[in-house]
Amino acid sequence: MSFKQINEHCYYYHGAVNIGYVHEGATGLLIDTGIDRSSVKKVLKELKARELPLTHLFITHAHADHYGGAAYVQEHYHVHTIAPVLEEAILRNPQLEPLYLFGGNDPLEELHNKFLQGPEMHVDQIVTEGSLPLGSLQGEMYLLPGHSYHQLALHIKGVLYAADTYFSEDQLHKHKIPYVTDVDLTLKSLHKLLEFSCEGALPGHGDYEEKYKETVQANITYHERLLHWLETYLQSHPEGTTHEQVISAMCQNYEVNAPQFSQWLLFRTAVTAYLVALKKQERVQDRVENFRWTFYPANKA
Repeated sequence: MSFKQINEHCYYYHGAVNIGYVHEGATGLLIDTGIDRSSVKKVLKELKARELPLTHLFITHAHADHYGGAAYVQEHYHVHTIAPVLEEAILRNPQLEPLYLFGGNDPLEELHNKFLQGPEMHVDQIVTEGSLPLGSLQGEMYLLPGHSYHQLALHIKGVLYAADTYFSEDQLHKHKIPYVTDVDLTLKSLHKLLEFSCEGALPGHGDYEEKYKETVQANITYHERLLHWLETYLQSHPEGTTHEQVISAMCQNYEVNAPQFSQWLLFRTAVTAYLVALKKQERVQDRVENFRWTFYPANKA
């Protein structure tokens, strides 16, 4: 993890999950906290060494790798904590994440791990899209769903802290099938970013870039390529393909690495997100047959 300064007010701690920081006068804002206390402790140590304030905490969305260190921050600092509507319910009740990934059944014990469930935290202020005063700072929230249900990006002091609206190209190729909950919404959020005006942007995973729109376009191209593969696969199976068969075929084709059950659940969600996008775009037909969710090419009679 390394501390990087973007401009006079904006910084970020570059690591597996980026942690943003913005300050002006006596106000210091932390944006996300990493996956656990060990990640955020490095950030807090850096702030202390530089004599920078910490008064506010903003969590962009309720995935454990972005809020896992928040409870530790709240234990050691008096911070005003802000989170998006709906996401805040998961932050206060983190067992909801393994619950929804497991399809609503009581999660198995192995799903209660730090990658799927961070420590419980409290939220002082629930927000949605719009202007947001933060002490002496003023930010603008933008609703950019697709990766998470009510994910908010923060535009402040010229910089867009974009959370997981988009990923670095390295991250896309590393995960092969990126985790999203709705590809149709993801693409709409990405196109929204292309129309955005700012000095530069920081994704949740990757580097700060002034010419970030090139990376955003690469994300769009990547998602569309996966959609095309899936549509072609379904067209080659006019007799119908079950949901489980689609998951298996797509994961095998892209050679994803999912040796653990929790990892497979994440890929199941991601593949389903591409199926749902094809359904929304009327590029696929689906129905329940013999108690199996089954998909057909859109042109099937």
